[in-house]
Amino acid sequence: MSPGAAAYSFSRRGRTPRLLGVLICVYGALLAAIIFYNAARWLMALLALPTLPALYDLYADPTAGLRLDDAAIRWHSGRRHGELALDEIDHMRLDTRWDLSVRATAVLRSGRRIRLPDESLPPHRALEAALMARGLRVERHHFTQL
Repeated sequence: MSPGAAAYSFSRRGRTPRLLGVLICVYGALLAAIIFYNAARWLMALLALPTLPALYDLYADPTAGLRLDDAAIRWHSGRRHGELALDEIDHMRLDTRWDLSVRATAVLRSGRRIRLPDESLPPHRALEAALMARGLRVERHHFTQL
C-alpha cells in the first residue's frame, strides 16, 4: 500500500438536474399524447408507473457514496452502510455487464464475496485507479453473466 495516499471520496445525490429533465420530458410526452392524440388516460397512467421510483428519488434526495483510505473502504446508499478493512480484501472484481454497467465485488481472503451497491460506485476507471493506488489487486471481467 502507498502510505500517506490521500483518501478517495465519491458521493452522489438522488435529486439531479438530469433526473428532473427526464421526468419533465416523459410527463410532457404523456400529456401531449393525451391532448393531441386523445390517448386513453388509463393507458398513459400505466405508462407513467415506471417513473415512480425516479419521482421518489427527486422527492427524497437519497445520497450514496464511497470512501477509500489506507485502512478501509466504506460505502453508503440510502439507509445501507458498509465497511471493509483493506487487509480483509484479497482482490476487487470489476464486472462489465452486457448493459455496459460495471459491478464491483470485494472478494475477501476467506472467499466470501461482498457486492458494493451500484449507486455508491464512482466511475469505474477512477475506482480502479484508487484501489490500485492502495495496493489492492483488481480483476476486470468483461461481459460475463453473473
